[in-house]
Amino acid sequence: MISEDSAAVRPPVLRPGDTVLLVSPSGPTSPERVARGMELLTGWGLRPVPAPNAYARHGYLAGTDDLRAADLNAAFSDPQVRGVICTRGGYGAQRIVDAIDMAAVRRDPKVVAGFSDITALQFALWRGARLAGVHGPGAAWRDERTPLRSAESLHAALMTTEPVSITAVPTVETFGVRVPGRATGTLLGGNLCMIAASIGTPDLPDLTGAVLLIEDVQEPPYKVDRMLTHLRRAGALDGLAGVAVGQFTDCGDGWDTTIVDVLTERLGDLGVPVLGGLPIGHGPNQLTVPVGTTATLDTTTATLTATPAVH
Repeated sequence: MISEDSAAVRPPVLRPGDTVLLVSPSGPTSPERVARGMELLTGWGLRPVPAPNAYARHGYLAGTDDLRAADLNAAFSDPQVRGVICTRGGYGAQRIVDAIDMAAVRRDPKVVAGFSDITALQFALWRGARLAGVHGPGAAWRDERTPLRSAESLHAALMTTEPVSITAVPTVETFGVRVPGRATGTLLGGNLCMIAASIGTPDLPDLTGAVLLIEDVQEPPYKVDRMLTHLRRAGALDGLAGVAVGQFTDCGDGWDTTIVDVLTERLGDLGVPVLGGLPIGHGPNQLTVPVGTTATLDTTTATLTATPAVH
């Protein structure tokens, strides 16, 4: 059981002048998509540098496995690089996590930011180095989905050491998912699809005493049911402290059963507090939250509050 910040490695906070490497561990992106993210990061005083293979393409991957792993390892081993910001998710991180130089990660811990498929990378870094990370938007920035509030949230998580507090929002599709109570534990998780895909691998963390974060996109209710049922049957949800439910964006499929119905049924009998409606995930106005640090979920105040991923 991991439930204290002392068990997590919290990398140094990013400061103006720091170089951050933009990497693509999963799906392909383009310079045009990343240009806006670089503009934001530069405006914060950071020095964003695309990794050598950030814009590579190999089918549905951002370059071959060797190229993507090489960019990550270059970032972790270069003392001039102080942070790693993933351009986007997509698919492919699980294919390269076993090639990460964990000794380099442990020697010089750096903050790693991303979400979606990057959950697989965050899990591997937690397993191999107990590295706390940042679940938030990537550098392939879209103002229409992640406006000023989203940028401010990512900035605060990367460049300040203040606690992060996120309040449930009635317009988020999962707002109706709630089991009353208050829970404190290490916040672990992210994209539900990637959590389920980690079953049977070394990377699925022990969630005993943890607050589990889940979010997803374009997964119909029956598939969400299947993933949660798989996690339950595997024993992965035994001993949870609580569940923080983020955005489940475009997760309808025309059936009468809604995503709220499925989440309520599959999470509601675990005997732990559950808070839905958190603007964390693939939806509009996405906010950033640390993972790997101690968090408190409180359904009375409808908040999730986490200690920072950086120090």
